[in-house]
Amino acid sequence: MTRIVILGAGLGGTATAYDLKAALGDKADILVVGDGPYFNFTPSNPWVAVGWREPEQIRVEVASALGKHGIRYSAIPAETILPAENQIRLVDEETIGYDYLVIATGPRLAFDEVPGLGPEEGFTQSVCTGPHAQTAWLAYQKFLENPGPLVVGAVQGASCYGPAYEFAMIVDADLRRRKLRDRVPMTFVTAEPYIGHMGLGGVGDSKGLLESELRQRDIRWIANAKVTSAEPLHIMVDEVDADGHLVRSHDLPYAFAMLIPAFTGVTAVRRVPG
Repeated sequence: MTRIVILGAGLGGTATAYDLKAALGDKADILVVGDGPYFNFTPSNPWVAVGWREPEQIRVEVASALGKHGIRYSAIPAETILPAENQIRLVDEETIGYDYLVIATGPRLAFDEVPGLGPEEGFTQSVCTGPHAQTAWLAYQKFLENPGPLVVGAVQGASCYGPAYEFAMIVDADLRRRKLRDRVPMTFVTAEPYIGHMGLGGVGDSKGLLESELRQRDIRWIANAKVTSAEPLHIMVDEVDADGHLVRSHDLPYAFAMLIPAFTGVTAVRRVPG
């Protein structure tokens, strides 16, 4: 029987597992290797971060869901890939052989590339994972007690800008419902060359549409932005031109900030020579 291992139990990994099982049936033994017991519906993380959803409402036990379709699951994450041996090694030192390997891990969140960035060792929030969204919700509740400037966006090296725009719109709506919006100056910071670029060169009239939406919501923006550091009450941003030359520097005060970090390859893949 053909052995297929899928690294990653997010949207890409689980969808691949279901599709392969539907196509191959009992001809293949399919194992999904994740990181923990839950599948978290990542697109709903921004809702958790403002209290519109509970974490339990956007996650399921992945082993049970996959098992109903005859797909095996390991909650122990991979440490590295051994391509010469057609094996992966898990963090508990177990090795698993494969005939075919699918890498669907998603990114490593490179908060370390900007000093002070991130919820774990820095001062800013994230909606990239379920736990990050829960931490953001705790920080947001404290922010609501004493509102002030709010910064949302995506730093240089990010490759998924949609959640930043979505979170900006969600926070704007939430603050209006709470009658607090007039107390919260909002700034959208993005490494995109222009609003609505999305890392794709724009999608239709996304530039005009998103600029209009931000204006209507009184959200100012800084594009072509390089976030140089995040401090407890200030975010330092260099605005550059198309050639990367400094145009001006910004010192943005904030009481709450959510910034999408740069994305890199996950450690298990980066450890593979070449």
